[in-house]
Amino acid sequence: MWRSSVTYPLPLPDQGYRGRFAPTPSGPLHFGSLVTALASYLDAKAHQGLWYVRIEDLDPPREQAGAAADILRTLEAFGLYWDGEVVYQSQRQALYAECMHTLIQQQDAFACTCSRKQLAGYAIYPGWCLQQVADTSQPHAWRLRMPEQTCEVQIQDRCQGVYTWDLSQLTSVVLQRKDGPYAYQLAVTFDDAAQGMTHIVRGSDLLTSTPWQIDLQHRLGYRQPQYLHLPVVLAANGQKLSKQNHAPALIPAQAPQLLYQALHLLGQAPDPHMQSARIDEILPIAIKNWQPQAIPRVLSLYQR
Repeated sequence: MWRSSVTYPLPLPDQGYRGRFAPTPSGPLHFGSLVTALASYLDAKAHQGLWYVRIEDLDPPREQAGAAADILRTLEAFGLYWDGEVVYQSQRQALYAECMHTLIQQQDAFACTCSRKQLAGYAIYPGWCLQQVADTSQPHAWRLRMPEQTCEVQIQDRCQGVYTWDLSQLTSVVLQRKDGPYAYQLAVTFDDAAQGMTHIVRGSDLLTSTPWQIDLQHRLGYRQPQYLHLPVVLAANGQKLSKQNHAPALIPAQAPQLLYQALHLLGQAPDPHMQSARIDEILPIAIKNWQPQAIPRVLSLYQR
């Protein structure tokens, strides 16, 4: 469990830059996906670092047949070539099981037999299963045990600035669901550590997941990476561009124009002539001129 002597942030390992793009294969990549992929790629390459791709395929009902392969083809079509082998979370269940076992042994996780109906209306887990030993012969989830007293975590986000959270005011997030699958917070924390990620570049919609991931990093003895949360891209109706909201798929034939638009949205002031340039001409210039400090310090932006 948490010790009050823990300080923030822990020092990063003495190694080069390692970043990643980690899409869910619930559909094709869209413009919002391109902004995230491009920013994470440019940030890695501008630091002479490595850029990895991880397919986060832990939720089969949400996945679309062939989407993972389509995502990889689209990245290649836009010149975003990754380093190393693609990692698939669906192939790492045994590793997550070991991680889950460690948390249970440390009493950092507890079994919860509460149903969704019972928890409806509660923004924060009410702690019912914390007060008793749950019957693990019944269907149960595993939740993260949160501190009872004030315990603050903080990041200096490279785009959004300083964020501070009190872990005692956060819900006991699910780490493993009742029906068996490991949850996002556990898997992403383990994988980022196992792959040695030093920098996380992702959308601001995941900013609220950060305190749980920092909490897990410290409980498991992992290093804390640096974070850069990008503004998410909104459609004209104000909805986030997403697969769930049926955002249109990227068209590879329009790659130069879309890369230009993504760079413009990221505040990089690209040369308009880029729209008619080749991809292998655009990306080296974008890497050379990458300025993360120019990214708008907002949580969302409308697609231009």
